[in-house]
Amino acid sequence: MTNDTHDAALTSWVESAQEADTDFPIQNLPLGIFESTDRQPRPGIAIGDQILDLVAAMELGLLGDSLATTIHECERVRSLNPLLAGGRSTLAALRNTASAMLRGNVDEGVAAEKYRGGLLVALDDAELLLPARVGDYTDFYASIYHATNVGSMFRPDSPLLPNYKWIPIGYHGRASSLVRSGTPVRRPNGQTRDDAASAPPTFGPTRRLDYELEVGAFICAGNMQGDQIAIADAESHVAGLCLLNDWSARDMQAWEYQPLGPFLAKNFATTVSPWLVTLDALAPFRRPAFVRAEGDPQPLPHLSSDDDQRRGGFDITLEVLIGTALMRTQNIAPARISIGSFASMYWTVAQLVTHHASNGCNLEAGDLLASGTVSGETKESRGCLLERTWRGTEPLTLPGGETRRFLEDGDEVIMRGWCERNGFRRIGFGECAGVVLSA
Repeated sequence: MTNDTHDAALTSWVESAQEADTDFPIQNLPLGIFESTDRQPRPGIAIGDQILDLVAAMELGLLGDSLATTIHECERVRSLNPLLAGGRSTLAALRNTASAMLRGNVDEGVAAEKYRGGLLVALDDAELLLPARVGDYTDFYASIYHATNVGSMFRPDSPLLPNYKWIPIGYHGRASSLVRSGTPVRRPNGQTRDDAASAPPTFGPTRRLDYELEVGAFICAGNMQGDQIAIADAESHVAGLCLLNDWSARDMQAWEYQPLGPFLAKNFATTVSPWLVTLDALAPFRRPAFVRAEGDPQPLPHLSSDDDQRRGGFDITLEVLIGTALMRTQNIAPARISIGSFASMYWTVAQLVTHHASNGCNLEAGDLLASGTVSGETKESRGCLLERTWRGTEPLTLPGGETRRFLEDGDEVIMRGWCERNGFRRIGFGECAGVVLSA
């Protein structure tokens, strides 16, 4: 539900939060972990071009006792996990407290002049870390457009396997290779075999390195092993969303994926954006779940609820840009490769959570569930190069004349996301970025 924290007229004494193109107005207040030269990693909230230092706010007595205890524990373990473990009610309490602390013009608000210097750290002076210590990471395949496109390349007569419209498809990823935005990603070595080759496979650097534009959901309150999560309760277990790049070696993937699915083609690196945008901040941008085509089966009862159908979608615009090494030397800005919407997903976030726990799997605070590649109906909304260049047969031409079928060394992939709706302030997710290094 929306409340006064979403009021479009709300202003902050942090002047940069009023800028029209900021991702972080006072109506957003995303959570992250940062460090600066003077202090160890600690929790903070993005506001304009600044970070509200929650440890400083705690030390100044601006948080209540309960929140102060939780923030102190976050500082101790250098992650948001203790805050996430408190569940949606704790996250909402912190958001409401921060909103009250930051609102007002430059001469108003709780944070009077004597507080300001100690409360804020400039984003440019901070190093942003992963927001949570991720114990388990699961990647889904929730876009029917992505699944149909990829399936048609390999199985033209039956692009979707029989289970796709009945069950959210996913696989367990590798939590240890999750990296923060800005971390360079080294081109992986692996075993590949050309499609038409009769010779044995070879080992070496992937020649078909790709990105996958995804949205991640961080779990807050978990469930006990053996317990299920009802679809009506699923979102009470989700803290918020982030951006995610599931780097993929397509030639390795094509050779290894049968019969057990993705493995070395995807576990070498996954880039995660630094800011967790809470579900509370996203309340104005909810929308109905994806409307299934006539004739498609409806979800089984345990994956269906009227409320999830009414508001289980998120109206998030997503884009991918690529900047090459040559473009950087020529001062050419990164070029937009795709733009689409998270509203196009066949399965909702709540359905992913409920399905994950339907067998009694115990989700825990800090676990990360990814949506799978976000693709839409149009070429411009395809969320990876495998689709965008149709397996390399339709190369893209970049500013400066370079072409790309797949990623080359030195390429930087930048992902961005934002929400807009009449009557509300635009909010964003920041960037999820990484540069490809040679093998």
